[in-house]
Amino acid sequence: MRHLIDLANAGKKANTLIILLPGANHLPEDFVTQGFVSAVRQRQLNIDLVMPELAFDQIADQTVLRKIHDNVMQPYTSLGYPTIWIAGISIGAYVAIAYAHRHPGQVNGLLLLAPYLGNRITTGEIALAGGVKAWAPNAIPDDDTERGNWYWLKNHANTAHTHTTHTNTTEVHLGYGEEDRFADDIAMMAQVLPDEYVDKIPGDHVWPVWQQLWHNFLDKRFST
Repeated sequence: MRHLIDLANAGKKANTLIILLPGANHLPEDFVTQGFVSAVRQRQLNIDLVMPELAFDQIADQTVLRKIHDNVMQPYTSLGYPTIWIAGISIGAYVAIAYAHRHPGQVNGLLLLAPYLGNRITTGEIALAGGVKAWAPNAIPDDDTERGNWYWLKNHANTAHTHTTHTNTTEVHLGYGEEDRFADDIAMMAQVLPDEYVDKIPGDHVWPVWQQLWHNFLDKRFST
């Protein structure tokens, strides 16, 4: 799996690793050109960044989860990072949730920027049930990633709100623009996350919004 690496300090492991997953039709290089890397470096944060390339066909058949695990997560986990996050944009956020669901305990946190959360059949089913908290699905097949993601979020929210501490807890932060084309679905997701982990700002499904959300997240979560 092709990926870019940007280290806080050459030859020295940082305290935190963030894996950045791009949106559809985006490349790892976009995180550089769109200022995501420079935002971390300007703040002099002790964070190493890994930026994999996501192939759409591998997302569709779910092989991307194995490739991330085998080619990115396992090699970097073996280096002994104390904290590992995955940050994803749109379909990259969808993949981030799926990875956390399939590999519990592997990541400490997720940052979901304007996440794609499924087709209208899936999101309509949840809305019709009265939202994620009321949604009570039957057994979900392993290959139903969309509903599996929502089920993981539902259960994670219960953990977050009861402040239970265990090794499989993953801190989830959400950011999106008010005019995003997925805003209604994202707002439904936001209802099951702690308010302090949700950042909604003006704007659409575009890089300037994601850039501002990234800056906000770094300042809130990592800057002193």
